[in-house]
Amino acid sequence: MARNNEDRGRGRGRGRDRDREEQGDELVDKLVHINRVAKTVKGGRNFQFAALVIVGDQKGRVGFGQGKAREVPEAIRKATEEAKKSMVRVPLREGRTLHHDSPGRHGAGKVVLRAAPPGTGVIAGGPMRAVLETLGVQDVVAKSTGSSNPYNMIRATFDALKNQRSPRSVASKRGLKVGDLVARRNDGASAPEALEA
Repeated sequence: MARNNEDRGRGRGRGRDRDREEQGDELVDKLVHINRVAKTVKGGRNFQFAALVIVGDQKGRVGFGQGKAREVPEAIRKATEEAKKSMVRVPLREGRTLHHDSPGRHGAGKVVLRAAPPGTGVIAGGPMRAVLETLGVQDVVAKSTGSSNPYNMIRATFDALKNQRSPRSVASKRGLKVGDLVARRNDGASAPEALEA
């Protein structure tokens, strides 16, 4: 009985992130949300804990998972295993920021991720911050304009990250060299000034 009370006490600290590093894969996992859920049955109510965990290597790979169990540690373990299986690779510019701005959406969750210059830091809140930190992004500006439900926010963030394209992948699809694309991007930025002159 004392064990159940201890678990209930842990369930209250929902907003706190929990960091843990694994030596083998050098993965970092963050506990984003714990929710106590109840199922009503004939004899009363069965309580379980639902955990939402994000796992990343801080080098461009990140994943998220959900786990449900009667005790908090078991729910976290299940969520971590699922997160490791669902990891995706995201191309990063100079290993510190995104290549371009991208919106993301899932259900009522809407987010916008914007690339930022060096020294900006991670300007994001709640679950989005956890995703971007475990991904290894150092400079980014993020804004959530929809639901504050952590599940929808995380899925919307992953939707935005899946839309990221590196110049190398775009160049290979178009049959161009990376230098041509980057030069065009720089020319495009200065084109309005040239028109004014």
